[in-house]
Amino acid sequence: MDRLESMAVFVKAVDLGSFAAAAVALDLSGPMVGKHVRFLEDRLGVRLINRTTRRQSLTDFGRAYYERCRVVLAEAEAAEALAADQFSEPRGRLRVTMPAHFGRHCVTPVLLKLARHYPMLELDLSLSDRFADLAEDGFDLAIRTGDLEDKAGVIARRVARQGMVVCAAPAYLRRHGEPRRIEDLADHQAIVYRRLGQVVQPWLFAREGQPAQEIVPSGRLRLDDLDAIADAAVDGMGLAWLPYWLVRERIQAGALVALVPGQPRYPYDCHALWLQTPHLPLKVRLAVDALAAALPKLMG
Repeated sequence: MDRLESMAVFVKAVDLGSFAAAAVALDLSGPMVGKHVRFLEDRLGVRLINRTTRRQSLTDFGRAYYERCRVVLAEAEAAEALAADQFSEPRGRLRVTMPAHFGRHCVTPVLLKLARHYPMLELDLSLSDRFADLAEDGFDLAIRTGDLEDKAGVIARRVARQGMVVCAAPAYLRRHGEPRRIEDLADHQAIVYRRLGQVVQPWLFAREGQPAQEIVPSGRLRLDDLDAIADAAVDGMGLAWLPYWLVRERIQAGALVALVPGQPRYPYDCHALWLQTPHLPLKVRLAVDALAAALPKLMG
């Protein structure tokens, strides 16, 4: 067996916690995953994983060997990426995870254009609001909106800023009046964005030289899809806090009205994230550059 391939299978089995999960992720049979691990153990003359019918756990040596394997595999990937860069054209599979709505409307069109330009580039795109792990889930790139967690070994680059706007339908404003100040928003029904299992996120408003002002919205409608929130706002169900690019055409058509016009739009950051590596693969670098060039124009 190829030693590097067996190392990669071993690392995946440890990352995912079972031979079965590694087999699914790598498109191998369960017994083949076991053969790769046993090949390493026979070669080294020491057990790497303690296995029972119910669970598996790393031995002390296996834990140390796992960490070294990760370094070796990262270096091997960097060496191959360096060779690929000599062709000056991205090639191979680019795996990207992104928020469902932002990804569908903003990120995916940019990456599709990149793929049309580079016929050797393959795209594997995951559109989900679940926060995937770059290392464990095998993604080359992640797109995130909002605040980021500090995470060791992850590089982040801001690629765009979404200007947020509070808006409502003319029919709603005729019934309930138009809020003139941020403080007035609390007296109105809000259409709330909420991901499953998460607390309601506050609406943020920029203030010169100060932290953003926060308003926690309240209302009887909670949705996890921004398009559905915009549609509900058009139907007169309440106020919505949404990216301007999403509601721009509705505002221009008069279906929605932007409120508190003197208030600057809060800049909601969008980042591209990737794992720190000695050599950033060309396909990742070009994708990040393309997003950084195209997304600000879409946001405007």
